[in-house]
Amino acid sequence: MRYYFILATKEFLFEIEPVEEVLRERAHYYSSKNKQVDFWILPSPEFLNIYSSELKELIKGNSRENLVAIVSTDVDFIYWLKLRYQNVISGNFTAPTIKILQPLAYN
Repeated sequence: MRYYFILATKEFLFEIEPVEEVLRERAHYYSSKNKQVDFWILPSPEFLNIYSSELKELIKGNSRENLVAIVSTDVDFIYWLKLRYQNVISGNFTAPTIKILQPLAYN
């Protein structure tokens, strides 16, 4: 299965930008449409382990423990989040694989 994500610091997503409100509205919308929630908030996500060399330059001094990912199977939702919160990293991965056994695992 293909997963899409945005990645930012805890401070950015939880203090600077009120992502909680956006996710609450999205969850309410899903509930009203009887749709299963297809997004998750992962503190220090384990899937980052395979991107360690690429992320080294991007995170510039932030530890991986300070990073949070919002992961979804809905590419349009993640694209919208990327546009809404421009100071985030976005990407995607396929899981489960040999390198990513549990796509929603976190530390």
